[in-house]
Order: sequence, then structure tokens, then C-alpha cells
Amino acid sequence: MGRGRKPSVVAAKGAEILRKTQDEKPANPTHWSRCRTTIALATGASPSTVGRIWKRNGLKPHRIVSFNISNDPRFEEKLVDVVGLYLDPPEHAVVLSVDEKSQIQALNRTQPGLPLKKGRCGTMTNDYKRNGTTTLFAALNTLDGTVIAETKQRHRHPEWRAFLKRLEKETPKQLALPIICDN
Repeated sequence: MGRGRKPSVVAAKGAEILRKTQDEKPANPTHWSRCRTTIALATGASPSTVGRIWKRNGLKPHRIVSFNISNDPRFEEKLVDVVGLYLDPPEHAVVLSVDEKSQIQALNRTQPGLPLKKGRCGTMTNDYKRNGTTTLFAALNTLDGTVIAETKQRHRHPEWRAFLKRLEKETPKQLALPIICDN
């Protein structure tokens, strides 16, 4: 037999903890936690036992991923089109995933840092000089991962159109140019 202390929690207790964690909601809190007031108290196990069982089974009930479901009646049709472009791009085409991000803070350090050299690490100040905001326009080529990007001072329709025209100029004329954009 192996060394060490034998597990004191029987398999049935572990199964009860797993079942409760996955299938039931606690009375008041939003999720089970291993603190004594929720799952440990409900099952009669210690909080550390609950933690070991959760870890062994890959459970993290305190972590939540949120999502929204689109109310667009054509959502499924659009989803199939977009995923199809990523998974099976048309022949003789360059597929670009294009997005814009506004209100990016343009920051510079207040003073230049000292360079890295033997016996001394590089340095930088811990404060920034704020230079307002800028807008980033970027396009990712889904086939080879290259990016075409530029920043603009403003975030309006003319800047967006200018960026789209740049994409058209920088891609081969003989290829179709499907573009995937959010919104």
C-alpha cells in the first residue's frame, strides 16, 4: 500500500459535494464558495476538503463568464457567413477582420529612461504625460496574421472611410476583399 494518511472523506461525500456544486444553487449567495457558510456547511465537510475536491475536478464556481445573446432575427444567418469566411475563405480573396477602438489614451513617460547595460536594468519613470486620446483602426489578415493599422485624432465616418480606402489600396486588386466588422 501507499504511504501517507488515508483520505478521510468517503467517495459518497465527494460525490455529494460535486453534485451540489454543479446541480444546485445556494439559498442566498450567487454561487457556492468553499467558505463555511455555503457548501462546506451544507455538506458537513471542511472548506479545505471542498477546495481539494473542486481542484481535483477542475471546478471554479466563483468564476463566471458572461455573454449576451443577440436579438437580431438574422443573427444565425450572419453568424454562419462570418464563421464560414474564417474557416473556409473564398478562393482568390483576402479576408480581413477590421475593428476600431476609440478613446485610447496617448501616453508618454514624463522623462526618458536609462538604457539597459551590464550590471544595471533599464529604467523608466512611474508617471505619464497625458496627450489626450486617439483612435486606432486595425485590420487583421485572417490568413497570414499581418495587420494594417493607423491612428487618427478623430473618430468619425470620414476617418473610417479613409481607412477602408487604405485597405483597398494595400490589398492586391485581383483579389476579392471580404471584410468582417463588428456592429
